[in-house]
Amino acid sequence: MKRHSVETPCIRHCCLNDDDNCLGCFRSLSEILDWSEANDPERRCILNNAAARRRDHLIKYPCTI
Repeated sequence: MKRHSVETPCIRHCCLNDDDNCLGCFRSLSEILDWSEANDPERRCILNNAAARRRDHLIKYPCTI
């Protein structure tokens, strides 16, 4: 079994928006599906992308999170 130092950002509040991004962890559907096979550098890249989506969401909808 492969061990990773980068843990999943999933908070079990899964709900996809119209762009197929989760409004719980802000990963895209493809990033969620790829997570289990991703290595740590790939996971960090996914987390960076999710953080950018979260920032954009908070700017557009400041009272939703």
